[in-house]
Amino acid sequence: MPMPTLIDIPFDKRHTCWFCNEPSNHIFDYYRMTHTPHPSLAIPACKECHMLAKKNLLTSIWDCRDAVKDNLMHLYSKDLAIGINWTQQELEESDFDCMIFGGFKKSAWMMYQIAQSRMNARGWPLSLDGVLLEGEIAGDSSQYHTGFEFDDIMFTSLTKAISHYSKTLSLDSGFLQQLVTLLGKAQFGHAVKIARLNIGITPGHQRRILDELIEDMDQ
Repeated sequence: MPMPTLIDIPFDKRHTCWFCNEPSNHIFDYYRMTHTPHPSLAIPACKECHMLAKKNLLTSIWDCRDAVKDNLMHLYSKDLAIGINWTQQELEESDFDCMIFGGFKKSAWMMYQIAQSRMNARGWPLSLDGVLLEGEIAGDSSQYHTGFEFDDIMFTSLTKAISHYSKTLSLDSGFLQQLVTLLGKAQFGHAVKIARLNIGITPGHQRRILDELIEDMDQ
């Protein structure tokens, strides 16, 4: 099996993790299988992404990146939740000045921004010796990963966004998924709002809400 070739690294990305844009101190070797749509690659990575990538090889480097993102979202869900529950101004104007919460007030927004930046980082287009990989040509890498963006966070998929908001806001994930299916991705925020206003309702009540929405859409 040929040794992985180090990908081209832009000058301004030296020592930068391709997965999350944090400083890199490792090289992740991705060995191709017969079905892999690219050759074996060596990718700059930070310690955490390097560890996660080795556990989630999947079928291509792009699938691997999406799996790393999903793992990062799980690990830093509390930091990402800060941006859902607070604005920067609300934190600055909060009364969290005691010893226990004072540290949270000072660092919370920065922690959210770091987690947000890592989730939104997509890496630079992959090329070897100046030649773009086939999956990157004309933006064609989208065939290997489909993302969903909401509230300034790039999720690897709509399903992951539903899961994240369900856990963060204690929503019924099945009900939220039905709302999103009915209303569409463009109204994801409205679906979340409806689910938040109806936490703890019975399945029968959920069905009535969905039926009412269907009736409104048919009018």
